[in-house]
Amino acid sequence: MTKEKKSKVSYFQSNITATVSVALVLVLVGVVAFLMLTAQKLGNNLKENIGFSIVLKGDASADDEAQLNALFKKAPYVAKVEYISKDAALQQWKNDTGEDLVETFGVNPLSAEYQVNVKSEYASVAKMKAIQAQLQQMPMIEEIVMYEAEVNAANENITNISMVLLAVAALLVLISFVLINNTVRLTVYSRRFLIHTMKLVGAKPGFIRKPFVVQNLINGVIAGMVACGALMGLYYAANSFEIGLGSMFLTSEIIIVFCGLLVAGALICGISAFFAADKYIRLDYDDLFKR
Repeated sequence: MTKEKKSKVSYFQSNITATVSVALVLVLVGVVAFLMLTAQKLGNNLKENIGFSIVLKGDASADDEAQLNALFKKAPYVAKVEYISKDAALQQWKNDTGEDLVETFGVNPLSAEYQVNVKSEYASVAKMKAIQAQLQQMPMIEEIVMYEAEVNAANENITNISMVLLAVAALLVLISFVLINNTVRLTVYSRRFLIHTMKLVGAKPGFIRKPFVVQNLINGVIAGMVACGALMGLYYAANSFEIGLGSMFLTSEIIIVFCGLLVAGALICGISAFFAADKYIRLDYDDLFKR
């Protein structure tokens, strides 16, 4: 095998190695992206367990309840509504305390009520107070009980967890960028003498950089496709163990993450190749023996 053929084989092997290395890093980035989506969905689910209780007046009629049901059906802030009748409230009281209020008072003193869970975007004290102010004007409502301490605690915990996850994600993405950048630099480093030779025969810097940038853009896209394939394999493997990811992510979210990996792979590899090639274009011959 001639020296030129050996050089081409070595360059091809280095490209394969670099592509696989980049794909592994992109898998890590994809896992982080899905973890962030999972954390966001869990946070939203937690927020949608937040709400308030509406206690009706004792003389509230069936028409009043129908009016409230119609209101909640079209209200944009409602995630879930549970109606608790007077009889159900009485039975619940008896189950919890063992006390029969009818025997004590001769009548059922409890009122019917609604447990309203709000959508995640309305799960704040300020927005819930605005909702409360509107509902309080309705004549059949006796009282609205809002759990401010619980709302504030839930939002604070979600914010803290989100900040920690965001910091971890940012650190992992930074590490991923450094790893990909170093991998691409090594592939260009292996061709540094060719770059110097092209420079000696009068090739312009743009002409010299172009094949390295184009090749690494292609490598980045291929690495992104390999990473997407690996993530899909992990996704189906997780579903086979009944972890329940199938209903957790929307198809549109999966497509966005995969497209992001393809773009990220191409851009990081292309930009890294541009600056790596530019570095060796500027070096003198004696400096080429140094890393």
